[in-house]
Amino acid sequence: MTTARELDERYGRTRRRRTPWIIAIAVAVLAVGAFGWMTVTSQMNAVDADDLGFDLVDDHSVNVRFQVTGVQGKDVTCIVEALDEEFGVVGWKLVDVPAGEAHSQAVAATVPTVSAATTGLVNTCWVA
Repeated sequence: MTTARELDERYGRTRRRRTPWIIAIAVAVLAVGAFGWMTVTSQMNAVDADDLGFDLVDDHSVNVRFQVTGVQGKDVTCIVEALDEEFGVVGWKLVDVPAGEAHSQAVAATVPTVSAATTGLVNTCWVA
């Protein structure tokens, strides 16, 4: 007499194994959660800097005005540069922006230069 097990093996009817599917779904959920968490934390520390203008003080300094947006209650550090006619860097300065309660802060910094500059701008900013 043929048993049910032998018939299942003969005709390819085997039990479906759920364990690999459960593991695959759990790994996918963890990957999506990790990606979401990394996205949220990177956006929480995102800083945007916009140039507002510059004044050429003399051949050895430029006053740069800019606005920092995006972070409340955290110190921010920015690199401010002075450029010449050929867009070469003739001076730069690290500017520390103290933490503030406002979403945006206007900042002015004087950048010393080694030769005459034609413009001044913010290169980048980050949370200190």
